[in-house]
Amino acid sequence: MTGITILGATSTIGINTLDVIKRHRPEFEVIALTGHRQVDRLHALCLEWLPRYAVMANCDAASQLEQRLKKTNAPVQVLSGTEGLSLVASLPEVGIVMAAIVGSAGLLPTLAAAHAGKRILLANKEALVMSGQLFMEAVRKNGAELLPIDSEHNAIFQCMPLPAIGGLNRDNGQFSNQDFHKFGVNRILLTASGGPFRTYPIEQLHDVTPDQACAHPNWNMGRKISVDSATMMNKGLEVIEACWLFGTKPEKIEVVLHPQSVIHSLVEYIDGSVLAQLGNPDMRTPIAHALAWPQRISSGVPRLNLVDVARLDFEAVDFARFPCLNLAIDAMLAGGTTCTILNAANEIAVQAFLQKRLRFTAIPKVIEATLSRLSGRITDSLDMILEDDAHARGLAWQAVKNCEL
Repeated sequence: MTGITILGATSTIGINTLDVIKRHRPEFEVIALTGHRQVDRLHALCLEWLPRYAVMANCDAASQLEQRLKKTNAPVQVLSGTEGLSLVASLPEVGIVMAAIVGSAGLLPTLAAAHAGKRILLANKEALVMSGQLFMEAVRKNGAELLPIDSEHNAIFQCMPLPAIGGLNRDNGQFSNQDFHKFGVNRILLTASGGPFRTYPIEQLHDVTPDQACAHPNWNMGRKISVDSATMMNKGLEVIEACWLFGTKPEKIEVVLHPQSVIHSLVEYIDGSVLAQLGNPDMRTPIAHALAWPQRISSGVPRLNLVDVARLDFEAVDFARFPCLNLAIDAMLAGGTTCTILNAANEIAVQAFLQKRLRFTAIPKVIEATLSRLSGRITDSLDMILEDDAHARGLAWQAVKNCEL
């Protein structure tokens, strides 16, 4: 039985992970569950799964959870904050860590899992966006395993040879940046649905509401990630993540719009072969793949019926419609902490949009304004990364005030 910690258990990824585990209870033991501030949801999960530990990011929320668990005599130890998250990510009885905390808050506990040599199921792309080199070095030096959970990166991984390009080596279970052509790979085709505004009139985008932006046509996701999908910043962050995971550069990655979200990504080889991974748009597929890798287990996802799908469409990206994608690619090319700055500004801009303080079309403007005022630095220091993250957030809030409704 393998012990597992789920960082972000109350998120969509967390709930889907528990759904897969429920189908394979003899193989997995839930050691720790964590949440942000959703006390009711984490309390219900604790009563169902009886983990040894529960962690809330907020101290007040942790206190509420602890009091409620005491009333039911549930044998769950409640912790709080980054220290508590990092502790449960590195417990000796934990073999697998699902890293599903949304945003920069997931960086430190995910790094703790890497330093502890865990198998990390990476759904938190910000860990690589903010500190790619630092994070990958921690994985390699400590013998950790890193398996991508984003449907696109998981698809790429499945289409790569083993040992994969920058991917998981069957011999040592580590990622390493190897020559991209060594295994005959020419480029990566990263698919994107285009979100809810793929065909929406551009001149009307400035009036869209948070609810409209969060109404993804194919995927059920949290509100922050849904907005990122609507701006295609999510795809930009995925380009950055793919560069680190597979040891390549943005020019070897092409983003292709695929509205059906059936082909999750493709890998093109120098002989002209193109391998694709297909499946219904359900996150339980990559979760099950990573939980059991290199074996396969059932996920609960309905079988793909290509006759029902009937057609698979592809379109070029309209960068005028989705300027955030270019901002992310440019940040990766700039290097250093530029991606950290990009991510921080985006998180602030999306937060302001969800609070109805900022128009949808002002999100890239806030990001661009922040990038123009703060230059990235080449560093392998976590302190410097966090320093630039904090500085960027302050500048982004200033930019929000200049653009506020």
